[in-house]
Amino acid sequence: MAEATTGTSTTAPATPVVRERIPHEIVASVLAATTAFVGGTALHLPPWAIFISWAGMFLMGGPSLAGARKLWCAMPVGSTYALLIVLLETHAGTAFGESQLARNTFGALCILALNSALMYTGRVRFFSLIPGMFFGFASYFATFFGGFGFEAGNPWAAWVCVVAMNALGPVYAWLSMRLTFPVEIKSPS
Repeated sequence: MAEATTGTSTTAPATPVVRERIPHEIVASVLAATTAFVGGTALHLPPWAIFISWAGMFLMGGPSLAGARKLWCAMPVGSTYALLIVLLETHAGTAFGESQLARNTFGALCILALNSALMYTGRVRFFSLIPGMFFGFASYFATFFGGFGFEAGNPWAAWVCVVAMNALGPVYAWLSMRLTFPVEIKSPS
């Protein structure tokens, strides 16, 4: 109705049609294969952490510098909160006693407090991508408890390794699109 009375069009501009010269499935698979070399070094890096943030880029609508910046800001924050939980549990985990119940209670309180802080950190515009923080959070725990990193069992080494590997995900996402060598084709009108 508004279109008829104002004379303005509500039709969005046509999106360019793009053809991939090399199928995305092939490019992404070749790139995924390279992570074996990234992780299979003496540093024992967690290659799957690349996949977490790579997928995150596509959940955000596809590779873009703006999306990468959001992830690059958010993921280390999540990993830092996870590091704090590990450090608290490592150094004060028996504060309530030696039993498993006491340790679990302490752990639960650490997670409650620090997860709440993580969520509130998401209110800061710079760190507002809360799913990105959880990508870093989960990636850190998997790296630390999975024994990955240049010094297995070292919470700080796990943090350095996971932050570096998560940072590569947006790069891989961009490469997975760029290396298809896309060309714009005329769309049939």
